[in-house]
This record gives sequence, structure tokens and C-alpha cells, in this order.
Amino acid sequence: MFFLYSLERQVTLHPSYFGRNMHELVTGKLMKDVEGTCTGSYYIISILDSFQISEGKILPGSGLAEFTVGYKAVVWRPFKGETVDAIVKSVNHMGFFADAGPLPIFVSSHLIPDEIKFDPNATPPQFTNNEDQVIEVGTHVRVKLVGTRAEVGAIYAIASIKEDYLGCLQAS
Repeated sequence: MFFLYSLERQVTLHPSYFGRNMHELVTGKLMKDVEGTCTGSYYIISILDSFQISEGKILPGSGLAEFTVGYKAVVWRPFKGETVDAIVKSVNHMGFFADAGPLPIFVSSHLIPDEIKFDPNATPPQFTNNEDQVIEVGTHVRVKLVGTRAEVGAIYAIASIKEDYLGCLQAS
């Protein structure tokens, strides 16, 4: 689910950049350092506005200036029970791996409907019901998140396609 958060971060600037456009440089460095990162509990998708930049404080010994920047950002936090669209990245007999944007997802063969079976003779490897549903690398699927695990700089998820309206989004 997407949220609009008000966040704060410390940004350092080298003395060679001191001058008229310091605020633009601080904002640019903030965007470069923060956009697209994972905090462990959510992904920072985009910075909308850096609305408060404090006066810089010189760090002793290095000469760097440290600014406290308050900003608003659009963040994505995946929740258990959330339905997301993903693209399959690899398939094996245990299930398949997919990516929903920055979120890596695993769908176990136990969380795939019984009529969709792994075909060991197919090239590339795939799950199929021998009719219209084929799950192979590159297939777009709709999955429901069963659980998430957060680490320091990443979030991982386990998902299911064993409910109505989940599974392949395109016919192969």
C-alpha cells in the first residue's frame, strides 16, 4: 500500500560545493541518496518536496557541512493480504520467483492451484494446466501476499495464486 510520509535525513556537503546553489545541491544529493531505496519496512518510491533545510553545521575535522532536511515522500509498504501484479523471473519444481517492482516474491508449489502442475519436460520450465494458463519466465501474474520478511535493507515476500482472480494476467 502506498503512503505519503514526512521524513527527515542528514545530508552532508563537501566544502567545494559551498556557494549560492547549496540548497539545490542538498536537494539533489537527497534525491540521489534516498529515492528507490528500502529502509527495511518500506520502499521510498519518490521524493515529492524537500520543504525544510536547516542551517548547515560544520563537522569538526573534516570541514563537511551537515544539513537536516525534512521532506515528503511517496513510500510503498507491502502488507500481508495485499494483492499485487508481478513478473515471473525464474521457475523450478518448488515454485516460482517473481518481482513486484522492487519486491522479490516466492510462490511455492503448495500455494499454486492443484490443476496447475509443473511440467519438467517443457523448455523453458513452466507451470501449466495444459489449457490456457502457462507460468514461465516473463509471465505477468497477480498474486496475494501471504507473508513478508524484513531485513536491514530489503523486504522479501511469500505469495499465493490459489484464490479466485489470481494467477496469469496474459494468455501465452
